[in-house]
Amino acid sequence: MARFERVKEAVQSPLRTEYFSQRAADGWKLVALEWEREIPGEVIQSIPRREVPFGLRVAEDCQHLEENPLEMQILTTMMELVVRDFTISRVAIELNRREFRTREGAEWSALSVFRTLPRMIEVAPQVHSSEDWAERRKQFSRIAWNS
Repeated sequence: MARFERVKEAVQSPLRTEYFSQRAADGWKLVALEWEREIPGEVIQSIPRREVPFGLRVAEDCQHLEENPLEMQILTTMMELVVRDFTISRVAIELNRREFRTREGAEWSALSVFRTLPRMIEVAPQVHSSEDWAERRKQFSRIAWNS
């Protein structure tokens, strides 16, 4: 999977054609524009933005959150590895071996796994009660007895 670098710049003065030409020559591709203008009226305080929890995404209707299947699979895999007594470092190695990536597209590190632990704990009751998890747990038992 290709990685991308994005830069957001605040504009202080009118842009000239040369600016766009230079950016394109440097390998950049314009992907968005944001316009702003002053309007009369009372200033409205904006609501602070919060990150969408790992394992969820904004639904198509933009009104609620729904499960992100890939991220839920990553969380379930993390739980499985923790239950099997993998260290956090080994969990990261195994996620990378299975070609899972972080939300930003980076490889997993021990730190990124550690930062995901609170979310994993939060969704654990939901995952543990699923039929899929019951089947996985049976496999853990067989692995433990055969070791």
